[in-house]
Amino acid sequence: MSVAVFLISLGATCRITRFVTKDTLAAGFRVWTADRFGDDSRPAYLVSCGWCTSIWVAAAVTPTAFLAGDTLAFKIAATALTLSYIAGVASSHVD
Repeated sequence: MSVAVFLISLGATCRITRFVTKDTLAAGFRVWTADRFGDDSRPAYLVSCGWCTSIWVAAAVTPTAFLAGDTLAFKIAATALTLSYIAGVASSHVD
């Protein structure tokens, strides 16, 4: 795996993790999980804890990067996710 593919995979992992654990668009999923399994359940904690979620996201991104990291489709998708994450972090520091 090249350094570039590793870095965009890292950025994609950060962005997907942030989406699942913090973003408003995924709030319904987090609420559904808490309602379905209970607020103190492991599944509810899994979708609200960035450290916990990132393990599972990375477990999906890593083999994808190894198998498809050199494809244009992977590079475009992972780069878009990485740029989205960087823009979000930058805007939170600028605001």
